[in-house]
Amino acid sequence: MSGDRPSPLVIERILRDREGIWQQIVAERDLNALTGRMLTSSAIALACYGAVLGFFHSPLMALTSALKLPLLFLVTLAICLPTLYLFNLVFGARLSVRQSLALVMVAITVTSMLAVAFAPISLFFLITANDYGFFKLLNVAILTLSALVGLRFLTSGMQVLNDHGLLAPEAANAKVGEQAAAQTPVQAVPAAVAVGATPAAAPAAGQSAEPVAVPAGAAVAESTPNGAVTTAPAPAQVPAQWAGQPAGASVPPGMLPPGYVAQRPWDGRTARRGEPAQRPASMTLLYIWILLFGFVGTQLAWTLRPFFGDPGQDFAFFRSIDGNFYAEILRTIANL
Repeated sequence: MSGDRPSPLVIERILRDREGIWQQIVAERDLNALTGRMLTSSAIALACYGAVLGFFHSPLMALTSALKLPLLFLVTLAICLPTLYLFNLVFGARLSVRQSLALVMVAITVTSMLAVAFAPISLFFLITANDYGFFKLLNVAILTLSALVGLRFLTSGMQVLNDHGLLAPEAANAKVGEQAAAQTPVQAVPAAVAVGATPAAAPAAGQSAEPVAVPAGAAVAESTPNGAVTTAPAPAQVPAQWAGQPAGASVPPGMLPPGYVAQRPWDGRTARRGEPAQRPASMTLLYIWILLFGFVGTQLAWTLRPFFGDPGQDFAFFRSIDGNFYAEILRTIANL
């Protein structure tokens, strides 16, 4: 499915054509329309799931939960999005506000759609196991699992943006330079002062160097500007610059002259080859931001409660703010 032919359901496009979604965010193409569709889909899905949660108490609680659950996610986003944007700016990322919003909305859309997919299961246990504590823990587990999957999409999208140089532009430029240097042809030069080489390795004065057979794929020495010698696969074709051979002549595969080593031109980045790529600071801060998003969301959920509605209490749009979300979950587990 192409990014130019979006599916009528935005979640279907996200799941089937996620690379197209990431490329659209990278190019900042029609982000307002994409974000609007994700916002609408998420609000409808969360409202449907919220109605299932509140129906445990009464139809009126189902209506209020249908209003409050989308509000919970959107207010959490409004609180935490500026932090994500500023984190990226501080560490040199080139993300715009629209790109940051679109990335987070992808995560919220996946979370909301996965949660509403669990709604029939939640409704089944509501009918067959009418236990308030069990029903509450079941739906907290469903929302937690859905949020983890959604945040996984967020990290995947940020990684794509990192590959395009939007999170660490300098690292991306260095990577392009290394790829260009890796394509530089290998040259054969005399190994006059190779570290660890024996005098017998070099041809004697006045003698012509004859090619010697090297098995295909065998490792040969590769010199560096600081005098160190590394190994590299033997090339199939080497410029012959020894006595009796014109410059640029071809030799049979696996034939190298004694006393010669393959040397790549020094480009200033050779010493860094082989080192593991470092994770940009923006990616590290993304995981910190995810934890922050989770803490803000759970505290806001506790503030906006009730969502389920304790059947032993009368209907209330809000409860008094006492205790916290985590203590309530532990208490519910203990009561089970």
